[in-house]
Amino acid sequence: QICNFQLSPAHPMALINNGSTISLCTGKWIFDVFLNFRGEDTRHRFLRLLYDALVEKKISTFKDDKVLERGKPIPSELLKAIEGSRFSVVIFSKNYASSSWCLDELTKIVECRHEKKGHTIFPVFYDVEPTEVRKQKGCFGEAFAKHEEVFKENLEKLKRWRAALIEVANISGWVIRKGQGSEYIEPIVEKIFKTLSSIKLNERLVGKESRVWKVYSDLQIGLTDVRMIGIHGTGGIGKTTIARVVYDSFSNQFEASSFLQDVRETYKRQGIVYLQKKLLSDILMERNIRFERAVEGVRLIKRRLCHKKVLLVLDDVSGLHQLDDLAGERCWYGPGSRIIIATRDKRILVAPRVNVDAMYSPEEMSNEEALRLFSLTCFGSEHTPEGHKEMSNHVVSYARGLPLAIKILGSHLVGRSIAEWKSWLDGLENNIPTELLQVFQISYDGLQEFEKQTFLHMACFFNGEDRDRTEHILNSLQLFSANGLRNLLYKSLLNLSLDKKSFLMHPLVQQMGREMVCRECPKWPSRRSRLWLLEDIDTVLTENIGTKYIQSIVLNLFVQKKVYWHPEAFSKVPNLQLLKIHNVQLQHELTHFPNGLRFVEWSGYSLKSLPPNFESEELVELTMCHSNIELLWKGVKKLYSLQFIKLSHSRNLISTPDFSGAPWLERIDFEGCTNLVEVHPSVGVLKRLTLLNLKDCTSLKSLPPKLEMESLEILILSGCSEVKEIPKFAKDMEWLRELHLNGAIFRMKYLKEFYVFGCSKLGEDDKKRPV
Repeated sequence: QICNFQLSPAHPMALINNGSTISLCTGKWIFDVFLNFRGEDTRHRFLRLLYDALVEKKISTFKDDKVLERGKPIPSELLKAIEGSRFSVVIFSKNYASSSWCLDELTKIVECRHEKKGHTIFPVFYDVEPTEVRKQKGCFGEAFAKHEEVFKENLEKLKRWRAALIEVANISGWVIRKGQGSEYIEPIVEKIFKTLSSIKLNERLVGKESRVWKVYSDLQIGLTDVRMIGIHGTGGIGKTTIARVVYDSFSNQFEASSFLQDVRETYKRQGIVYLQKKLLSDILMERNIRFERAVEGVRLIKRRLCHKKVLLVLDDVSGLHQLDDLAGERCWYGPGSRIIIATRDKRILVAPRVNVDAMYSPEEMSNEEALRLFSLTCFGSEHTPEGHKEMSNHVVSYARGLPLAIKILGSHLVGRSIAEWKSWLDGLENNIPTELLQVFQISYDGLQEFEKQTFLHMACFFNGEDRDRTEHILNSLQLFSANGLRNLLYKSLLNLSLDKKSFLMHPLVQQMGREMVCRECPKWPSRRSRLWLLEDIDTVLTENIGTKYIQSIVLNLFVQKKVYWHPEAFSKVPNLQLLKIHNVQLQHELTHFPNGLRFVEWSGYSLKSLPPNFESEELVELTMCHSNIELLWKGVKKLYSLQFIKLSHSRNLISTPDFSGAPWLERIDFEGCTNLVEVHPSVGVLKRLTLLNLKDCTSLKSLPPKLEMESLEILILSGCSEVKEIPKFAKDMEWLRELHLNGAIFRMKYLKEFYVFGCSKLGEDDKKRPV
């Protein structure tokens, strides 16, 4: 179903059919509200109070005795007023139906609603029941009996009047008992005022056309089923704004509607019963709805709304329990109802008991859209003034397409001089505005503890890093990476790259995460859990002021730097678990490594060996590529958790250490260690080892005489030109599937081809050895 809305630049926004597509546009509204009433019933008190209250709120209102100019044709003026009004307030009263004038106005009002010009109807039942209007009973029935006599030659008119009454009476409105009119003035005016206010906020939206169209197309308003639509994404991406535009644009197509904003915070402060009452009050247009328990609210929602066509928006839902008590099942709402759920947590939308019909995640704004929005916020115009373009582009780049960030940053710079701009922008990278920090912190605060630790690691160290490698490191740290990362993805705190091979975090979300770590101790980096900045790490390790609070140190430098870290610096960080260093040249020996380390990756390690006292039973991986190591350690080290050791291209390595104390090793990689002469015999009995890579170890002369590695799958000896004899393989090495000799592959149980071409050092007996 395609709509034909046209809207005002001053208030509304909606979708129009411009042939084959739908786009947001604006049109001219003359009035905010058109009042349709029977004067002799309401004029003297209720109508006067309502009109005065609307005017006091600066709501432009048409009332025939206030606006019509004398001498003008009344029917023509009325039709123009109805067509030019955003809302119609229809006041049904005892003698309403006796006025053909009122009924003609009502028919025109309904016609505007059908033509989808953004026209919304608010019915008021003044001293009459909705059923009297809907079924034309009582005084309405009497009035139509008289009309049938007068218009017996024009029964089509009567038919249109009846249809209009039925349609409007089915829209939720206010039922006012005689003498209670003044009590309802405030809620009626407040409803209209809030609706107009939200529309005005949508007035200068940038780039929302395609985003709103996506949600609108998913709603499929023309169908009679009950549909649930989900909008999910990170805080500040525009979920609430999109849901509000859709609500403001299309709520007039439903009998009743409710927009429950900020469900998460309202639930926390006022409880689910308050939200249930708000929902019912919005839809039923009733005050003082009374119940005390959520279960009573559920029963009331199901009983009162199951026959109504409702548009319900639940904004910022943070838990399934909230949905259970507000929109638990589709059968709670009448045919054609639509429920829009906006949330940061995608898990809510895919839960079996919700299982939304469609989901949408708003994309970040393009650079052009972001610059327009920023200029509107900061300068009140889509065009950036000369002298501010470069700095405006800097702000837009910092916000990275996040609408809320653009608005907040723009509001900070309104009216500031260029000098003030420059000063503020210089400090922006390290001082995220408080309003932005609070937006992102909401998602962080909702995480479980292990998810928080995973998030902080991603923010401080692994944004943009390889997905598999990141998961491996987090698993080494016992952070249950599969669950933690998946939940961060669901909560839009993390995203996957297009090729799904790396994790990406929005720069502002990353900055928030790093700010959370800095808040652990604002003045002293040595008392923070994670260090990633050169100046912080250098200060702590050079001045030897480490503490038990430091758990992770990651330093990735693009250019090699000499550092003068204290020899005992790592003795002061006993709880260090993650150590990842790249491009650092130590100027002093190290006497200590923390024995609590779980993961070590030190590229270009400049010393000849590990500190002699290092013996970590928790260590899972030791990677030191391109190092100056000659011998890792002497004797046997108790490394009972070690699974992977990699010293590839460490050209000074002479021999491998004794691996007897590392029985759980799964992979050993010494590729390119050109000075490696011998491999310790303990390698041959590692029962868990699956990979042994000795490629291009050109000085290697001997291997263990016998290999009893029953889990070994890959043995790489390519380029080991000095090896004269292939070790004997134990009978239980049935998993060996690849033996690389100068690029050829030797296969055992699953052997199909065995190439030994160019292996000049193999003797004839070796070549004839059966496989």
